[in-house]
Amino acid sequence: MDVDNGEGQVQVHLKTKQEHYAVPDVPYAIDGTVTTVELNTFVNALLRQKDGSSDTEFDFLVFDEYLRGRLCDHLREKAISFEDAIEIEYVERFPAPEPQDCLLHDDWVSAVKARGKWILSGCYDNSLNLWTNKGKHILTISGHTAPIKAVDWISLDEETGRFVSTSQDQTAMLWKWNVGSNAVDCVSVCKGHERGVDSVSVSPDGLRFATGSWDTMLKVWSAELDDGVEGSSKRMKESGVRTPKITLQGHRESVSAVQWMDATTLLTGSWDYTLKVWDLSLEGIKTEISTNKSIFDASYSKLNRLILTASADKNLRLYDPRTNQGSVVRNTYLGHNAWVQTVMWSTTEEFLFVSGAYDNQNKLWDCRSPKAPLYDLLGHGDKVLDIDWSNPKYIVSGGVDNTVRVFKSRKALAEDTETK
Repeated sequence: MDVDNGEGQVQVHLKTKQEHYAVPDVPYAIDGTVTTVELNTFVNALLRQKDGSSDTEFDFLVFDEYLRGRLCDHLREKAISFEDAIEIEYVERFPAPEPQDCLLHDDWVSAVKARGKWILSGCYDNSLNLWTNKGKHILTISGHTAPIKAVDWISLDEETGRFVSTSQDQTAMLWKWNVGSNAVDCVSVCKGHERGVDSVSVSPDGLRFATGSWDTMLKVWSAELDDGVEGSSKRMKESGVRTPKITLQGHRESVSAVQWMDATTLLTGSWDYTLKVWDLSLEGIKTEISTNKSIFDASYSKLNRLILTASADKNLRLYDPRTNQGSVVRNTYLGHNAWVQTVMWSTTEEFLFVSGAYDNQNKLWDCRSPKAPLYDLLGHGDKVLDIDWSNPKYIVSGGVDNTVRVFKSRKALAEDTETK
């Protein structure tokens, strides 16, 4: 075989975990210069011989990484001998999300969160907005006195929605929405931070929420309508003011990301170049991961237990909080060409995540494909500030172009159709 230009044959075994797409488990001799295109043609030809099935688009994993060029180049990069039999795993390609709606605001959209059929957005004109996922505007909510920085849902049913918002006005606000009458009340104003509140996350049980601020503090609050304040704090209770249950100090710069990993564990990311994992039962830091950039956002996946960061450069990075080598980057994802502002794992797809950046682009990634995203989700005309994939059916993002963009996940919608 001419290794320099990849000419010649490679012995491969074709494997899949999706049994209905399995082909005979025998060695196949294929040309070393093949790409995903030729492999798709080959596998689909084998499937047609087997059961006459119609063509399916596949992606191919070679040594745990997506094939993105020629097979010979991939093997050379991984220092794999061309003499060995190579195992190639193929998976059905995740379909491209479809652009659906553009929700127009009066100013920058800095926070978005979907729940059920609703989308909650936070804006630099100090307002919150409620929309349907079909793009209909439901309500504008006033109360904050400075730009909104983060939002999260606490609970939602047919009658009542509850959510929390944080702002540069140094407060978090708890809201109760009567769905039927479409009226919103502010339940509490949460005071305790000394600078703008940049991040928020509601606990899995909906009883507490955590906030991160430019004052470098992490604070935990009650999210209950009646937070059980008694005695000397009664005046505060009557005035609707709420104070934190726990204050945790450890970061040296703004706490730009906060997320509950489980009922008693919080993840934070900061401009001080660190990720921290906090144990609330001990009220202290359990793990610290040092990075080489300011962290703008971080996302933890309950499915694979890995952390992604968006930083003050063009790259996304993958970390494993369980390893002793805390600062070791598991993978780096190249594709944006400006600061990456926001990142979020899929809540249902173990390997998938989305990101948004100052290059005006959202991208959908598979963590096994570090060299290139699966898809560019185009539409924003300016910097992307926040992205959300809480609802598996919709990817939503907000940006400096004063819009929320909504993208439909064709896979989630197709699965819905199949189960009906």
